Amino acid sequence: MSFSFPHEQSLSPEQIQRLSPVQLAYIGDGVYELWMRLYHLWPPRRIQVYHQQVVAQVRAENQAQQLEQLLPMLTAAETEIVRRGRNAATGKPKRLDAETYGRATGLEALLGYLYLANQSRLQELLGYLKIALS
Repeated sequence: MSFSFPHEQSLSPEQIQRLSPVQLAYIGDGVYELWMRLYHLWPPRRIQVYHQQVVAQVRAENQAQQLEQLLPMLTAAETEIVRRGRNAATGKPKRLDAETYGRATGLEALLGYLYLANQSRLQELLGYLKIALS
């Protein structure tokens, strides 16, 4: 599945490096949700079904599992971004433990970073994910 976004405003590598892990996770959350929406778009279904499928996939528990799939494929620099994102996770939903929430935030930080810095690598890693279709 192809995945790309147009860049209306590109950030320099220096600007990307200065972004906090929370900022990267904020971008990554949007990237991941849009990717899941695109992933579940076929075959045609009612919007409510799309929404249920996507919501099930973007839950922190599932994001933490997705990160576990990707960890063996990450470079040292990517692993460091995940670590920084995981450590930056502060608040957490009541239904989750801090470790799961941190792993999900680590994944989001990685996706946000790759969206801004290396979209071909982003596509490569997203292509490795095994998505449970309902």
